[in-house]
Amino acid sequence: MDVTIILPSLNPDEKMIRTVEGILAEGFTDIVVVDDGSAAEYKEPFATVAAMDGVTVLTHEVNKGKGRAMKTAFSYVAEHRPDSKGVITVDGDGQHLPKDIRACAEAMLAEGDKVVLGVRDFSKPDVPFKSRNGNNITKAVFRIFCGIRISDTQTGLRAIPAQYLPLMGEITGERYEYETNQLLILKDKGIALHEVVIDTVYIDDNASSHFHPFRDSWRIYKIIFKHIGTSVLAKFLGASIISFLVDTILFFLINVGLENAGMGEADSKLRIALATVGARVVSTIVNFCLNRKVVFRSNDSVGGTLVRYYILAVCQMTASLLLVHLFAERVLGLGAGVLESIVKFAVDMCLFVISYQVQKRWVFANRKTDPTAENAD
Repeated sequence: MDVTIILPSLNPDEKMIRTVEGILAEGFTDIVVVDDGSAAEYKEPFATVAAMDGVTVLTHEVNKGKGRAMKTAFSYVAEHRPDSKGVITVDGDGQHLPKDIRACAEAMLAEGDKVVLGVRDFSKPDVPFKSRNGNNITKAVFRIFCGIRISDTQTGLRAIPAQYLPLMGEITGERYEYETNQLLILKDKGIALHEVVIDTVYIDDNASSHFHPFRDSWRIYKIIFKHIGTSVLAKFLGASIISFLVDTILFFLINVGLENAGMGEADSKLRIALATVGARVVSTIVNFCLNRKVVFRSNDSVGGTLVRYYILAVCQMTASLLLVHLFAERVLGLGAGVLESIVKFAVDMCLFVISYQVQKRWVFANRKTDPTAENAD
């Protein structure tokens, strides 16, 4: 199929040999194995597979990490396999079955420009507890904060078309965090993902894995948190905070200014109303401009987006009023005070998330073609 299999390995045992034999038996004729600085007593499996037809072994003198091992192989394939249609990254511990590797290869060739992920079914009872829950948590974080919907966040079985190999070599990360970075960069570049369901295989509760739960999990989540900090959602939150500060400061300045101009205690209701309206008008304009130009980078007309923005603002304010009344008084039976304020805070936080989605998909949605517009997911 003119597809190269990439298999990074550290301190392997006979399972790596069986994996290579199974891939060859499936009909693949080009396998690049990377010895990522294995200890001397683990060199025999590499010598065994190196003697097989169609297998090339590349060696790191010291351990550099799974990410660096894959990048070494990507560079090798790009230079020495100019006719390769793509690569399949495979773990060498027997968790990826040859038939599933072929299924991913065939899907990659059929899809053309999509990266194919071999995803496991974590709902099965034989999946280790830590694997199931770790994937569910990371999957939720990816979906909510990164806009990436995938079933298996840590799958090592990935089919990557040849045109993306230069990009794969530029992605940062040397160890397990590299695979997380891959997904984030693919999202940022607008490269689509395609999933192929594969068999879920755990040997001895995944005891042969070199994944360190605390150290490597921290590396992975550190990258996700960094991505969230520069994401559209973070910019949206920042614009909201700036608008809140503008509203608060202007309310204070207008209120004090009107009081100094002679609107005393007798006119307090009118003074507060004028200060509230004046501050809110300016702060919403500031928020609109920030969201349109900085957050969502909309190229639609100002008039159209402005109308949609204020329609949403009115609906959001009305929903907040009705929902707080419903939950605080009708459902929970609470009166005015701290508890009612807590209900309002919870309601407004939910509406804030909904507002983000509505602004992204309706208010500031780019209806005109603009290749420079940022993906708002």
